[in-house]
Order: sequence, then C-alpha cells, then structure tokens
Amino acid sequence: MTSPLILALDQGTTSTRAILFDLAGKALGEASIPLAQHYPADGWVEHDAIEIYEAAVKVMVAAVAEAGADMAQVAAIGITNQRETVVLWDKATGRPVHRAVVWQDRRTAEVCESLRQQGVEDHVTDVTGLLIDPYFSGTKLAWLLDHAPGLRARAEAGELLAGTIDTWLIWKLTGGAAHVTDATNASRTLLFDIRAQAWSEAMLELFKVPRGVLPEVRDCAGLFGETLPELLGRSIPICGVAGDQQAALMGQGCIAPGQMKATYGTGCFLLVNTGTHAPRSRARLLTTVAARIDGQTTYALEGAIFIAGAAIGWLVEGLGVESPAAAEALARKARPGNGVVLVPAFTGLGAPWWDAEARGALTGLTRDAGLAEIALAAYDACAYQTADLIEAMQADAPDAFGAGTELRIDGGMSRSPWFAQRLADLTHQSVARASYEETTALGAALFAGLGAGLYPDVEAAAAARPRTEPAEPSLSTSERAAGRGRWRDAVRRVLSHG
Repeated sequence: MTSPLILALDQGTTSTRAILFDLAGKALGEASIPLAQHYPADGWVEHDAIEIYEAAVKVMVAAVAEAGADMAQVAAIGITNQRETVVLWDKATGRPVHRAVVWQDRRTAEVCESLRQQGVEDHVTDVTGLLIDPYFSGTKLAWLLDHAPGLRARAEAGELLAGTIDTWLIWKLTGGAAHVTDATNASRTLLFDIRAQAWSEAMLELFKVPRGVLPEVRDCAGLFGETLPELLGRSIPICGVAGDQQAALMGQGCIAPGQMKATYGTGCFLLVNTGTHAPRSRARLLTTVAARIDGQTTYALEGAIFIAGAAIGWLVEGLGVESPAAAEALARKARPGNGVVLVPAFTGLGAPWWDAEARGALTGLTRDAGLAEIALAAYDACAYQTADLIEAMQADAPDAFGAGTELRIDGGMSRSPWFAQRLADLTHQSVARASYEETTALGAALFAGLGAGLYPDVEAAAAARPRTEPAEPSLSTSERAAGRGRWRDAVRRVLSHG
C-alpha cells in the first residue's frame, strides 16, 4: 500500500506555494507562483484575492505533478498563510468587494492613534494580547466596511463575509461550504479573546465589526472541510491550518515552553513558546496563540520586524544590486566596523518600538563608504532588530531563556551560513539554521497530519522537523557593543515620538 502524502499550501506575501511532503517531513515536489503587489497610496499595500485563489489551485496541482505522485495519494491538505491580511467578499457571488488589505498596510494609522488617545489600549491588550496597530486585521476590516458605499449595511444584513487568507481559501476551495479559521489566525485580528478562545463582543464593538461577517474558530488540527472534486481531481480533506509564523514554530519543532524560532522572509518574526501561560508583556511584545490542538491552547510571545529580507530586496530593486546573492557578496567585502547603519523603517517600525510613522534612515556615511557598506548594514539591521526582540523577550519570559537556549532560524535568508554566523555574532546567541528552510509549509503539513490522524501526537509530528546546522557567537564583546550602540542611536533618530 502506498504511504499517504500531505499537501501543504503556503500562501505568502510575495508568492503562493505548494509543497508535497511524506510523513517523514521530506519534500517530494513543489510549485510556486509570484504574487503581484499593489501600492495605491503611500503606506498602502493590497493583493488580488482572486489571483491568490487561482494560484493556490494551480500550485497544488503542479506540486503533486512535479513529485510524480497522484492526487489519490494525498491524504490531507494543510494551509498556512500571511496572517493579518483581510479579504471581504460577497457571500452570494464569491467575489471580493475590494482588494485584500495586506498585513504591511498602514492606512489605519490615524484611526489607531485616535483609539490609543482614548486610553483603551490596555484593555485591548488584556483581551487580545495585541497592541492597537494598523498591522492587525480589525481596523483594516472596519476600513473596508466604511470606504465603499453600502458595504457596512450589506455586512450587517448578512450579505458579506470576511476573513484572513486562510478563511478565504477554505471558503473558495470548499465551494462556500466552510467559513472557518483557526485559533492562531483569529488571535491576530484584534477581535479575539485569546484566553476565552472566542470572538470578543467588546472588541467587535470597539472596532465596529459586525459579528456575522466573521468565521467560526477551530483548532489548528482537525477537519476544516473538503475541496470541491473538480478543483484537484477528487475531494481532499483540509485538516490543518495555522498562520505562517505559528506554522513555522511547529515546523521548527518548538512545541515546548522556552523553544524559539525566527523566520526571515519579507519581514522577520520571532516567537518563543510559553506553554499554557499567556504572559502580559512589559516590553510591548505580543502575546499570541501558538497552537490549539484537541481544545488545548498554547501561547507564545512574538515580536515582528516589518522589514528583513525586504531590505535586501531594496538593495536589488532600489540601488541596482544585481541579485540577493550579489548583495551578500558585497556585504562580505565591506570594511569591518565601518559605522554605516541602515534603519529599514520603510513602513514603520514593529516591536518593540511600534511606531507606524517612523521612516527609514541611513546613518554613519563617510566619503569612503560605498555600496558594500550599505549592503552589510542591510543584513546587520536584521540581526540588530532580532537582538532587540530577544532582549525584550528575556525581560518578559526569563524562564524561557535558560542555559543552552538556541535561536532556530528558517526562511529565505536562512539559506546563507554567512548570515547565520552574522546573526549569532550580533545577537550573542547560538543559532540553529534549518537545513530545509521551508519550515512554514512543513508546519502546515504537520498540523494537517495531526488533524488527519497520520501522526499519533504532537511529539511524533514535530519529530519530522529538519536537522539544523549550528552557528556560535565569535565576535568580541567590544565590537558587538560598539555596533549595537550605533544601531540604537540610529533608531532613536527615526522614531516619530522622539
């Protein structure tokens, strides 16, 4: 009998990807389609939800074909997604009423500031674990309802549905049979009570979101629905769903308190598992759902860096560097201790600053500074932001940082052993680089395997995570301290609130 396979659909910010896995966590085939970005105004970012759905179907078919497998072998589908991106669509036609508003989008900054001025943020944080920021879904959804004639009335009349990308894809793939999400995605909306594990009436009222547009919230592992048979050749159960960073946490095997990972993609997201305890951060980090399995919720502290790999993209697209590989080659040629610092606040700064109005800056330029020094500064910005997050997490969850704690990294930038070493040096942290960097898709597959009963428990699923390659800190204390001092000075210069 042929062993069952799991198909992971990873819908990200810049592409839609599908990867076919066996139960040992080995990737057998994959396919990817780039996703167009739309920038209708300064700080606004949008996606075409229909383009996302159509690409999702294509890549799932292509990944199975690329593996030389048959859809009959696919026992389950797992979905992971860019979390805070919001879609609003017509329940009858299945057509979006507006482009999806992307997690990076900052159009609701003024609304968020007004709410903060009203003094409600502490209450919001107590309920949701989040801060009032344009990054999250709640204000984006309210904006959609308010910025096209009649949409709010139609939503209240039950004619519209809303959700994050996982919800949209499940609804489309099941032919509208399932309007659902999982607890990790729900916990990123500003509308979900993370301790009660239910939509919060107080938050719905505060952010002016009608309850009827929102999906049912389910565990990360379990049956979400079945795909229409005409899409993939047969009906396949969708058995696992998690937001991209929580999926990567699973894919990195961070299932116990104290285990942490950072995913370096367009942005960077650092999460540390805090078990069944949901800590209130004193450093304005986020308390979020790590997973919910068999009704048991585990939590994580999270810090988000808006610009990580996108800073390398800026070198390529904005400064004419030939490719990311060429950017790294340039960075490795830079003069050590050159003093150039890049603060890549192109769309504001994330944790622990949470300054939506901050904008990027390049400091420390001298006559002999060139493109190599700027390239190194772009990589170092990722490392310094990571160091800031780890320091904040150590203050909030000291028990999670005992002897031997390592930072498990994945995502596109983790392909580089040089970057892993630079990260270890500048954070003074042991770094474990995943030999297989697509751990986000793997995590979705592992959740689906659990939900389909292909793994007996979480520990068995996590055992399929990839081997890692270590990098240990080697930079002198004085060099690291000098660089961190320059970084902190540069950040102070760009903060809008001084």
